Amino acid sequence: MAASEQRVSAFSYVPRAVAPRAMISAQGVQKRYGDANGLLALENITLDIAEGEFVSLLGPSGCGKSTFLRCLAGLERPTGGSLLLDGAPINGPPEKLGIAFQRDALLDWFSILENALLPADFGGYDKKTYEPRARELLNMVGLKDFTDVYPSALSGGMRQRAAICRSLLLKPRLLLMDEPFGALDALTRDQLNVDLHHLWQQQRMTVGFVTHSISEAVFLSTRIVVFSARPGKIAEDIHVDLPDDRKLAVRDTPDFIRYTQHIRGLFEKMGLIHD
Repeated sequence: MAASEQRVSAFSYVPRAVAPRAMISAQGVQKRYGDANGLLALENITLDIAEGEFVSLLGPSGCGKSTFLRCLAGLERPTGGSLLLDGAPINGPPEKLGIAFQRDALLDWFSILENALLPADFGGYDKKTYEPRARELLNMVGLKDFTDVYPSALSGGMRQRAAICRSLLLKPRLLLMDEPFGALDALTRDQLNVDLHHLWQQQRMTVGFVTHSISEAVFLSTRIVVFSARPGKIAEDIHVDLPDDRKLAVRDTPDFIRYTQHIRGLFEKMGLIHD
């Protein structure tokens, strides 16, 4: 599906007349595994992402969302098209990158504070210099009293909060998250949605967020890029015009419901949701 063939509706994202320069630019990105007859995961992904946007990638399992995120992280390379960060090809993990996956991947033999400080350790920075920031982040997500506790003593939600703090330690310009809350119970997931939104408001990093949850994408995002089934194409690029300071109560508003119904309708038309 070419960019000109992407679905256009009243919800579709339209760049502002005077838009900031794209931080990320994908032009005709393709990803095929194996030889010319191998699995085609992504086909003709074309979009620009400005600095400071929170962009959710939403679609069915196997549609290439995570593949595209790994390409953004420099962990995989496209087999076609171009993928640029600040005008230069992404050939490896960019500087000032934060990344979080569905599994928290905390080191059980390190305390929560030590886990939060790992990026400084890996980057060759002085951990003592970054300790105040690590403590500040842990305090912001309700882990102030657990800095010396080991991960095995914490709930899944608390571990994931610590993982988010770790990803934010070095003040990343780009934060990439792949289903970070997918394994959590509904109440914990709701709270972490609020925590992440508050952190994004304060830090204003650019976020790429993979999810299967329509309501989660609408709550968190400034834009939602809806992927079709494999090979992943952009079915629609949606601007989310909701209050910047969002509380969970926004999910009960007519505007929020209008977005979720529209996206659900897209999936119904794709044959992915059946009554």
